[in-house]
Amino acid sequence: MLRLPAHKRARSRGFSMLEVVVALAILTVGVMAAAALTAKMLATGHQSKYMSLASTLATEKLEDLNRYSPNDPQVCVPLANTSVGSLGQDIGPVSTTCPPPGYTSNVAYYDNVSISYNVSSSPCPNPTAGCFSETVSGLSGGNPVYTTTYHSPDGQIVPTTSSTAPTNVTFHRRWIIEANNPATVVTGTRRVTVLVTLMDTTVQPPVNFQMSLVRP
Repeated sequence: MLRLPAHKRARSRGFSMLEVVVALAILTVGVMAAAALTAKMLATGHQSKYMSLASTLATEKLEDLNRYSPNDPQVCVPLANTSVGSLGQDIGPVSTTCPPPGYTSNVAYYDNVSISYNVSSSPCPNPTAGCFSETVSGLSGGNPVYTTTYHSPDGQIVPTTSSTAPTNVTFHRRWIIEANNPATVVTGTRRVTVLVTLMDTTVQPPVNFQMSLVRP
């Protein structure tokens, strides 16, 4: 009877239990590593999207504040102050009086931006396509009032007012306006700094974006 060589007889018996266990362990480690990499890529992409939005919103707010004249309460710093507003807490609405000629107005140094999709109960003019809404706080008869402006992708704009603050907030913006400091800015100018914070704490690391400009 013809006998196979020893190494061929060993191969004909198939894999041993030890070989199967080792192969499964290697496969498991590979699958887990691939899953972890995929999850990391998705999380990074998610954060990058919100970081890009935060950057856009910071730029938009700086451009908005830059359009006011130097003597407007929205951007002036009272004579007795070195700065108005804050990046660490919500300030306002507070009465702000500019240096002479001394215009006065109630100013809030923060606002909220929300992104909504397919919310039929929203005042958004085109809820199917989604809306960006910006809410600013003010005072009416000494009572707080919140004005929300809805912007839909088709160009429609709808303002609404309410006595209650919005609850569905995507981004929170704060800003500070610093009076001239020759050590840090050009003489005769003021520095405006905006901080945008994503309110969704499930996005990690947290999304915060800060930007400044120097203006008269």
